[in-house]
Amino acid sequence: MPPPTNQTPPVVERVLSIDPALRKTGFAVLEKAGKDIKLITYGVIHNVPKLLPSGCLVAIREQLNAAIMTHSPTVCAIEATIFVQSYATAIVLGAARGAALVAAAEHGLAIYEYSPKEVKQAAVGKGAAQKEQVAFMIRSMLRLRETPPPDAADAIAVGLAHFQAADANRSLQTERRRV
Repeated sequence: MPPPTNQTPPVVERVLSIDPALRKTGFAVLEKAGKDIKLITYGVIHNVPKLLPSGCLVAIREQLNAAIMTHSPTVCAIEATIFVQSYATAIVLGAARGAALVAAAEHGLAIYEYSPKEVKQAAVGKGAAQKEQVAFMIRSMLRLRETPPPDAADAIAVGLAHFQAADANRSLQTERRRV
């Protein structure tokens, strides 16, 4: 029998991370134990142009529900709404974000939001990166065999931003803003 150790096992956190959009919602599930980060799954919820917006919202909610039930995340991280010049675009993005929030809330997940700048900084180190740069860095950081699609890579970056913020909050003993 090995000798007892005084080390406590690392805290394991599994995050469902979401980059919401009406036609292409990116999502990912990542797990962190200690300093080790593992990508569990990722994908993009594709809604075809002929599908009415209401149908897109249902598809987003249903597919995120399936991911939650399959992978059992402990928290949810979502990208905050970006500044857009069109009210119509802002409303559509807000609706997609709402469908994602409902899916997480129905399962009792604590929800945290991160600005696009925080997300890009977590992946690339600067807040003004292009989608392709984010995807390339995600592949490199997590040692993936293939580059994830841009919307999924953005969702993965949301998860990384959450882990970075959670580490900082633990060291400062503060709570991150919850939605």
